[in-house]
Amino acid sequence: MTQPTALITGVTGQDGSYLAEFLLEKGYHVIGMVRRSSTVNFTRIEHIQDDITLVSGDLLDQGSLMALLREYRPTEIYNLAAQSFVPTSWQQPVFTGEVTALGVTRMLEAIRAVDPGIRFYQASSSEMFGKVQEVPQTEHTPFYPRSPYGVAKVYGHWITVNYRESFNIFACSGILFNHESSRRGLEFVTRKVTHAVARIALGLTDHVSLGNLDARRDWGYAGDYVRAMWLMLQQDTPDDYVVGTGETHSVQELCEVAFAHVGRDYRDYVRQDPRFMRPAEVDLLISNPAKARARLGWQPEVSFQQLIEMMVDADLALLRHQQR
Repeated sequence: MTQPTALITGVTGQDGSYLAEFLLEKGYHVIGMVRRSSTVNFTRIEHIQDDITLVSGDLLDQGSLMALLREYRPTEIYNLAAQSFVPTSWQQPVFTGEVTALGVTRMLEAIRAVDPGIRFYQASSSEMFGKVQEVPQTEHTPFYPRSPYGVAKVYGHWITVNYRESFNIFACSGILFNHESSRRGLEFVTRKVTHAVARIALGLTDHVSLGNLDARRDWGYAGDYVRAMWLMLQQDTPDDYVVGTGETHSVQELCEVAFAHVGRDYRDYVRQDPRFMRPAEVDLLISNPAKARARLGWQPEVSFQQLIEMMVDADLALLRHQQR
């Protein structure tokens, strides 16, 4: 049996790093696509950097994608690259559309031109549901995005469906709800909170400023979710799947769990700041992952509390290491 080859766009991100680890364990040759940039951060993959092949490519450049597919002949492509921070999508809406929406089309066109037999995974997002039309959200819930990021993801989702139906490409979309880890960027609220808790516990700061404490999300562990991505591409027929925990927690609950883990009361340290309120808030995202559980045999293994405590512990360890 020949060794399978997987191309991961966004390999230096949270999901890309966990997926690369997972696929290496499965015996894959992993190709990680990175943009040519002086600011690329390899921190998340430095422990596996010698085990994967890093190549230069860009979702803004059709030619670079086609050249990669011709040279490395991947059997699977996981498109995880995106401008994925929602607040930034308000500041850079055109760039967000170019990468997060049209970038998907460029990759699908490259597959169609070079090898239509490649299996393709598109990272869709619960942000597509936005102003939710039903609770919980399933694969059939109408989309109502509330940010340029969400709008771009809707385009990426539907162009994936379109290529699947028009050109018989094995293309799947995973509609992933919020998934976190110690590898999350500091700009995301979960990591912002756990890092602040660690700083407060070590006496490095005395408060954290947050936006809407009532916003609720379906938060899971990123390491669990990359398993679902892989499972989608191992099925007999391509399809789209909602991936989440089916539970919802507020930002306030996130604070309660994180601060309690270091023996503190969040009310003594959390300040609300209008600068962190969204122009159009997404109020209640909660998944119904029944299809993924039934057809893929997938379910999350790490609970919300375990996840947040794990992230606090990781941030404490990180800060202690930096203080040495």
